[in-house]
Amino acid sequence: MRLRPWHLLRTVAREEAGASAVEFALVCIPFLALVLAALQTSIVFFMGEALQSATQISVRALLTGQVASNGMTQAAFKTWVCGNLPSPLQGSDGKCSNLMIDVESANSFATLNTAAITPTYNSSGAPTYTGNFNIGSPGSAVIVRTMYNWPVFNLPLGFSLQDQTNGTYLLVGTAVFENEPYPSTSAS
Repeated sequence: MRLRPWHLLRTVAREEAGASAVEFALVCIPFLALVLAALQTSIVFFMGEALQSATQISVRALLTGQVASNGMTQAAFKTWVCGNLPSPLQGSDGKCSNLMIDVESANSFATLNTAAITPTYNSSGAPTYTGNFNIGSPGSAVIVRTMYNWPVFNLPLGFSLQDQTNGTYLLVGTAVFENEPYPSTSAS
């Protein structure tokens, strides 16, 4: 006995066994993509806030004159910032190899360079951006930018937070302030 095509189609359309499995398969991938995207986005926001907090803490060393009085170099200031970061941002070596520092000063806030910085990378994706380190003098306007390449992953359905050529997301912490005259350490 041979079934006609429309009869076979009608039989399959009435069959309900396995419908839940098919519906789950249709919903599973978008749901999983949404959960992973939310998780990755929340981690990026958390790490961005951690970088901003470390930037604010580290800027206090500039404001109080510790950097100037100790003759701190850019590398030493980077180490100072690195010490204020949580361990996920310090990296496996604890040396913050993905951290970049830029400190610029000007005579006034109106002349301060606040243009976005575009980091550079070598062929293996490691940052080569050296940045500036001009802490200025008392009365000058200063902008401190800390940048960190946070690794992100491509997720299902094409969701990605990558915004750098090396496949990372650039976290940026910024502080702008006016250098005050440093307090005198001599006794009167």
